[in-house]
Formats: sequence, C-alpha cells, structure tokens
Amino acid sequence: MQVQQAHVPEKHRTRVRQKLGRLARQEEREFYLFISPWIIGFILFGAGPIIASAVISFTDWSLLSSPRWVGLANYERLFTDRLFSVTVKNTFIYAIGSVSLGIVAGFLLALLLNQKVWGMSLFRTIFYLPSVVAGIATALLWVNIFHPDFGLINYTLGQFGIQGPGWLQSPTWAMPALIMMSVWGAGGGMVIYLAGLQSIPEHLYEAAALDGAGPLRKFWHITVPMMSPVIFFNMIVGIISSLQAFVLILVMTNGGPANSTLVYGLYLYRTAFQYFEMGYASAMAWVLFIIIMLITALQFRLANRWVYYEGGLKG
Repeated sequence: MQVQQAHVPEKHRTRVRQKLGRLARQEEREFYLFISPWIIGFILFGAGPIIASAVISFTDWSLLSSPRWVGLANYERLFTDRLFSVTVKNTFIYAIGSVSLGIVAGFLLALLLNQKVWGMSLFRTIFYLPSVVAGIATALLWVNIFHPDFGLINYTLGQFGIQGPGWLQSPTWAMPALIMMSVWGAGGGMVIYLAGLQSIPEHLYEAAALDGAGPLRKFWHITVPMMSPVIFFNMIVGIISSLQAFVLILVMTNGGPANSTLVYGLYLYRTAFQYFEMGYASAMAWVLFIIIMLITALQFRLANRWVYYEGGLKG
C-alpha cells in the first residue's frame, strides 16, 4: 500500500501563507533572537579564523617564519600530490562504507527497540552508550578486538576453523576493519530513527491492515517513506562527519599499512602539525570544504526524488 500524498492546491496554499504572514514574521524574529548568541559567538570566535585560513592558503608559512605570498601554488600542488589522490580515494571508500552500514544498523536497531517489551528502556540505553564513549577509548578497544593473535574476532573465527586475517596489519583488510568499527557509534543515529518511528501515525498502519497489507508491505510503503526525512538527515550528517574523520584512524592505524587507511583528514593533520606546512594545509582544508558543500548540495538536489514529508510535499 503506497502512502497517499495529500494534494494542496496552490491557490489554497497562498491563502494560508497570507493568513499566517504576521505570525510567521513573529516566529522568524523569535528564531533569530534565540540563535543570536550562537551568531555572535561565531562572528567573534569563528569567522576570524575562517577568513584567516583562506588568506593563509595563498601563502607559504611554516610557523617558524613570516608567511610568504605564493598565490595559487598550494592549490596547484594538490593536482601533482600523489598522496592527495590516495587520501581522497580512501576517504570516499570509508565514507560510503561507514555511512551505508551505519544507516542500516541504526535503522534496524531502532525497529527492534521500538517494540513494546518490558525493559526496553534498558536495552535502548545499552545500545546508545557506545556512541558517547570517548574516541581514544573506543580506538584502543577495537585495536584489541582486531588483534591478529588474541583478538575477539579472530578467536571467534578460529572456533569455526577459519584463519582470521591480520586486519589492521593488512593493506587489504585495514579499511574494512575501520568501516566495521564505525558501526560502534550507530546508537546515536538509532535514537533519531526511534523518535521518527514513534511519530508515524498509527492510523496509516491500521488502514493498510484493513486493505490486507502484510508486515513487509507496511514497512516498504509506510515506514520507509515516512522515515525518509530522518534517513536523509542522518545521511547528510554521517557523510559530513565521515569525510572529516581522522582521530580514531590516527590511533588505530596512523594511515597504514602502506597508506591503505590514510584518509584526507589525517593527511591534513600531518601536513599542518607534523610538517608545519600551514599554507598547504589551509588549501587542503578549503578543498575539503568545497567537496563537502558540493556533495551536500547534490544530496539536497536528489532528495526531491525520494524524501517525503508528512504534509505531502517532497523535500
């Protein structure tokens, strides 16, 4: 059963906007009033460093000497830097794998934890806790889990007569291991999915049941369309976060072995704080910003085809 999208005539929508115009303007003023502390803080503490980084990206600056203007040389260097293409490739592999796995895992967990069962609050807390554990502690935990000799995963595989790989020591398995590790934080997305599931009107499922729809058809034609805005939000946030990931990877593999896990954020960190090439690092940061903006804009563009809102209008 397909969820029927309510059709609101354009003429009627125009009348509604005109009636609520004064109220909408009042709500808009209140909105800007409430976010004004953040805006003031951003202007005072964020805008300056952002503008400074843009200027620094056109200079050669090692922190030990005065900046020297080099124009577009840092950006031109990116196209001849072999590690730049390697890090972009690794970053996209990590982002696609971790975000896809995180969305599926978080959604499935939310479906399981949305049942009316005694003690469900305890289970929700247990699955959410890993997402708030400190990053370094998480990295050290997974380093031991992936240990080739006494790690939990290889020990379990050994019980079935399977020789586990070297995981973090293998150029082939290091990236899949990091993607598997990323599911550890699926509890954060699970909470958002759970809130979305509980906001779906029950009468939609009741109407579908009267029409003879089974559980699978209810899920595909009601749950998924009604949850599409939540899926879209988690996908946007997840991709932005994964494209900037480097802390856990720094602790677990430090980009190795053989640069197989050297992601963009880690290379940027090395360039700035190990090689002290601040101009080149700033150029890398702005290129990453542009990539994230383009991907986000593309996602919003494509959202018109699959994201549906309760009011009947596509995203």
